[in-house]
Amino acid sequence: MTRKFQNIINKGSYLVAIAVILLVWQGVCTYEVVPSFMLPSPVDVWKAFVGDFGLLMMHTKITLIEAGIGLFLGVVLGVVIAVLMDTNQMVYNACYPILVITQTIPTVAIAPLLVLWLGYDMAPKVVLIVIATFFPITIGVLDGLKSTDKDTLNLLRSMGASKVQIFYHLKVKSSLGAFFSSLKISVSYSIIGAVIAEWLGGFNGLGVYMTRVRKSFSYDKMFAVIFLISLISIVLMLLVKEVRKKCMPWEQV
Repeated sequence: MTRKFQNIINKGSYLVAIAVILLVWQGVCTYEVVPSFMLPSPVDVWKAFVGDFGLLMMHTKITLIEAGIGLFLGVVLGVVIAVLMDTNQMVYNACYPILVITQTIPTVAIAPLLVLWLGYDMAPKVVLIVIATFFPITIGVLDGLKSTDKDTLNLLRSMGASKVQIFYHLKVKSSLGAFFSSLKISVSYSIIGAVIAEWLGGFNGLGVYMTRVRKSFSYDKMFAVIFLISLISIVLMLLVKEVRKKCMPWEQV
């Protein structure tokens, strides 16, 4: 009973922290410590969210489609590169420096070029998301593949297991934990990447919505879409966590 009560407290502690932050925020706005045009209250943000709910959902659909396509391609690309780097040292030596270089270039600097080259449709957004998401997947899967237990690997070889059998039965399972940890990061990056790309060019999406409300100085709507983006990222990361539980049931034992 004590352990169950402790679990309830642990799970509810973040709700208490959020409630305290909202109360302090509301108090700051109510007593005008910060002017309302600079910091809208949580109540104003909620009203803006409800008032523009239909429009926000329309833009959210576009952003999620872009993020989903880009994330899928980024995951596939990241896994393929990681497998090639694990199986061939020459590929590893050639690709690793390039991977590092791709992450030193700010996405905000790449986005205008992609818009210039690919136009204002979905293509530049998807490419930017792929660039943002494939690196965590590549590094996570690569580390997972290389962390395979050497004794188990030698045992399977001594028993005559083929490279395909070793890869499927040992290396894949060894890298699943690192893969899902990287996927959590990439999921949030996919939403952020889509929004950044939409800032710099597009017709629909949460980034386009943010640009429009910012130019009209509607900061209550600006905060509403910020919280919506955060909520989407949290939900997607929780979804990844649930998929991990299904794919790795031995972790629950």
